[in-house]
Amino acid sequence: MLSKVFSSATYGIDAFFVEIETHSEKNLPAFTIVGLPDSAIKESRERVIAAIKNSGYEFPIKKLTINLAPADIKKEGSAFDLPIAIGILASNDAVKPGLLTDSVILGELSLDGTLRHVKGALPVAVETKKNGKKILIVPSDSVNEASIVDGINVYGMDNINEVIEFLNGDIEKKPVFTSKDEIFSAVNKYHLDFSEVKGQENVKRALEVAAAGAHNIIMIGPPGSGKTMLAKRIPSILPPLTFEEALETTKIHSVAGIMQRNQALITERPFRSPHHTVSDAALVGGGSFPRPGEVSFAHHGVLFLDELPEFKKNVLEVLRQPLEDARVTVSRSKMSLEFPANFMLAAAMNPCPCGFYTDPNKECTCTTQQIQKYMARISGPLLDRIDIHIEVPAVKYKELSSEAKGESSDEIRRRVVTARKIQLERFSHLKHVYTNADMGSKEVREFCKLDTASAELLKMAMTKLGLSARAYDRILKVSRTIADLENSEKIHPQHISEAIQYRSLDRELWKH
Repeated sequence: MLSKVFSSATYGIDAFFVEIETHSEKNLPAFTIVGLPDSAIKESRERVIAAIKNSGYEFPIKKLTINLAPADIKKEGSAFDLPIAIGILASNDAVKPGLLTDSVILGELSLDGTLRHVKGALPVAVETKKNGKKILIVPSDSVNEASIVDGINVYGMDNINEVIEFLNGDIEKKPVFTSKDEIFSAVNKYHLDFSEVKGQENVKRALEVAAAGAHNIIMIGPPGSGKTMLAKRIPSILPPLTFEEALETTKIHSVAGIMQRNQALITERPFRSPHHTVSDAALVGGGSFPRPGEVSFAHHGVLFLDELPEFKKNVLEVLRQPLEDARVTVSRSKMSLEFPANFMLAAAMNPCPCGFYTDPNKECTCTTQQIQKYMARISGPLLDRIDIHIEVPAVKYKELSSEAKGESSDEIRRRVVTARKIQLERFSHLKHVYTNADMGSKEVREFCKLDTASAELLKMAMTKLGLSARAYDRILKVSRTIADLENSEKIHPQHISEAIQYRSLDRELWKH
């Protein structure tokens, strides 16, 4: 006898439909799964048999053949346990076929028949709606995430008995609906705030400019100057996530299985801070069955790389593609996947191996050769993609002991949001350009025109400060953002002057 159950699997950050066909016949008992299953699916045989028996049902002593169609795409994970079990019981007439044709079923089984959390419930819900199915059955732990999608009925189930009784019409259950408005009312309730940071007004200003134009930034300063503390507060001044951004970010976290249990949607901008021992595959994604990496987990948020020169050279070099294209392409012999990776890079580093090269109070013990070798760990092409370099001095005792509170993240964010709106309007006719940081050389020439005084100032700075050629476009982009923060249509000399300050690593100081 043949039965069909619909399920789904993830491919990249999207899902595709899987039809689970179960054929049972009177023959020597056997249990075969075909259709390119991975080892987790092959092991599901033992879980399914135990779960069916421990739930009070008779496991058919027949030859069972399970086909996962389409058969030419590799399937992985434990989410097929439940649909395979339902398919076996349906082929044995224990489950009525009525609701099965309109249902998508997903769930990992415990040996006692209870259901466990599954990865990728959100992309599966999106695919269910796209294919016109009306019912999605998932474990209770995954129901909030899946129910954010409108237009389908999502049911959270605790065990296999509950699923069978629901499909047979023996019990009634109400579908779960999650209100987007309710979730977004709690957006941007950040625990960290810029008002807690003592001193460092110049650095806070640089971070505001970086947030306003989505510029990548690197902070250079001695240990204990507050680089990490400042970086952790960057998400609190970025514009709130839109629903579309939140949905895309949640899909990435969902397929990777790093969503918190019962969390419906990621509503705050991600902040990822991998350790400097991270591998290139962990940073950008990869593996035999490709998974997203840290750059994708930071999508629409901040990727913070502390102690930047301590990262392996090959790890830093693989960052260049996602910084340029805002996505990562992972190619394998049988597949090629794309993961979105549109993030703001924030990096921090000491000015030299001992950390005190620029500190006026402590003497640097490094030789010129050691400093040059240390700085050379960061390649020119990577620095090319970082618009703002800012020095972070050690905080003075007077500022540390001050009771005065600094400007709050909410106040800074208001200015950032206003500047972003100006940019969205400016680039509304262009594709793939949304912020000043996205501008190519063509857009820079069009939107960053300088008057005579500004052009002279920039020319003088390039000559006197020994700024590199790559600094030219960066200064223009950053000065455009500074002008936007002041709601100025034109770039004035004071905007150029401030932007020049944000090119520390291009000055002669670092070249000797």
